[in-house]
Amino acid sequence: MRIAIAGGSGFVGKALAKRLVELEHDVFILTRNPSRNGNNMTYVQWLTNESDPLKHLQDIDVMINLAGESIGAGRWTPQRKNRILQSRLQTVAEVLQLMKDLRKKPKVFLSASAIGFYGTSLHDTFTENEITPGDDFLADTVKQWEAKALEAHKLDIRTVLCRFGIILDNKEGALPRMALPYKLFAGGNLGSGQQWMSWIHLKDVVNGIIFAMENEKLSGPVNFTAPKPVKMTDLGKALAQAMKRPHWLPTPAFVLKAALGEMSLLVLEGQRVLPTKLKSAGYSFQYEQIDSALNDIYQK
Repeated sequence: MRIAIAGGSGFVGKALAKRLVELEHDVFILTRNPSRNGNNMTYVQWLTNESDPLKHLQDIDVMINLAGESIGAGRWTPQRKNRILQSRLQTVAEVLQLMKDLRKKPKVFLSASAIGFYGTSLHDTFTENEITPGDDFLADTVKQWEAKALEAHKLDIRTVLCRFGIILDNKEGALPRMALPYKLFAGGNLGSGQQWMSWIHLKDVVNGIIFAMENEKLSGPVNFTAPKPVKMTDLGKALAQAMKRPHWLPTPAFVLKAALGEMSLLVLEGQRVLPTKLKSAGYSFQYEQIDSALNDIYQK
């Protein structure tokens, strides 16, 4: 197939593009700074005055949007929160306009989203059947982000909202920061340790996106989380074991709040989210248990 990816040079995008090329699809990476092409991968300039992406994207079968400013790259000042939101809304709007302008519409549009939609809870379990968003910044951001992406329905394009949990990889994402104290022999609970973490291995993100791309029965919100979420204390113990380090020195909640401000909710509060639609559709997770996921990441 011919597959276009906005955000194809990011954390998930790089891994996804690599796998799609291995499967012999033709991949088009939408980027402001195109580099050399090759190996079934074409870099297409967009969002610049000189760009004309349409000439490269006619007859694409799939459009994937993974673009947006990282939520974990800095303290959530009012200005940064606005950039986080606007980067998502503007990118989706640009992708929608591209699809409108194509003479033949893609069969499916997969757009990045997040389990932040559900808000946080120590006790509740969330599936895609939950339609009421939470009441914090991330929930409101996801609500607006998804509403914009769903405008693709007006173009009669099957649309999948990929609600990502915490994606685990040893090079990028949240895990390297969580692992740093353990590397320094100072790892332990963050806050109470009783908050839930709905995680997913990067390989299951990539394979899950491809599965959703190919499965015509999947549409709307789809949770990309492993079937076995864990409490943070259990994650820490599994991480310590995988890295052969002790789990002993807790970081109190007030320290994290002082250091991170509102962004501390990413680690101090969580939610238990299950991948009901992926499982029901027949997706088989490569990593269901946190131990096997972390062993794969740290014992290669």
